[in-house]
Amino acid sequence: MYTLDQIRSFIAVAEELHFGRAAERLNMTQPPLSRQIQKLEKALGVGLLERDNRKVVLTAAGKAFLDDARRLVVLADRAPASARRIAAGRSGTLRVGFTASSGFSLLGPLLDTIAEALPDVDVELEELVTGEQLQAIADGDLDLGLARPLFDREAFASRLMLAERFMVAVPTGHPLDRLARPVAVEDLRDVPLIMHSPVKARYFYDMAVRLVPIEHRNVVHTVSQVLTMVALVASGRGVAFVPESARLLGINGVSYLDLAGAVGNEVELHVVWLRDSRNPALHRLLDELTLGAD
Repeated sequence: MYTLDQIRSFIAVAEELHFGRAAERLNMTQPPLSRQIQKLEKALGVGLLERDNRKVVLTAAGKAFLDDARRLVVLADRAPASARRIAAGRSGTLRVGFTASSGFSLLGPLLDTIAEALPDVDVELEELVTGEQLQAIADGDLDLGLARPLFDREAFASRLMLAERFMVAVPTGHPLDRLARPVAVEDLRDVPLIMHSPVKARYFYDMAVRLVPIEHRNVVHTVSQVLTMVALVASGRGVAFVPESARLLGINGVSYLDLAGAVGNEVELHVVWLRDSRNPALHRLLDELTLGAD
């Protein structure tokens, strides 16, 4: 096996084409320099140099190996600094999960913060519902999630990043849209509903059934993404319960109404991470965000 010292010795001789000048450049004498080259050639199993008393020339193998040798030295010189940057959280990778609704509310500002504070950190994004995010974080496939409650407080640390109203999305011009007050439970009787999936969108589903006694005969569609719900509302398929940030979707033909009985800012979005995560880039980001674990 060859060493970096042997590689550096070969590069010096290959560039100087003179053992004396190469030895002087490396602050060594010629005999140990010659031995370094011989050991390297033996390790590689090929001759790299042809030399006699008058000149030194590179063999074909030596010319080919020189480019790779230079790259090896550059990588070796960079490696310690790269390791220090990663250990300090200034380099590396952050794998971030997000829900569809967080994609049009909190994700953009979070990515701006990462780009500004950690410009050398690569970010990988994956859109997943909350349950899938938590499983991916637990499995080590994600570092950070933008997720809804509830989660295991012993395994996961979190911080509330956004709290918003739970609203009723209705087609513009719908009779509910003409009310001069919040929508009451009685107003929703016999109104076609677009509901959240009780499996993939459990957080919103539980919130809706807690506030409104849902008559399942009125449910015309069950979906998991807020974007899909609002698109169905715009097409006149029914009304839906959505977070206030759904307004940011900018879908025409939809009005957002207050829901009677809803407490302001009850829809929560958290950043969530594994308490024992060892990714330095994650901890650097949390420091930049001045986050403390809940």
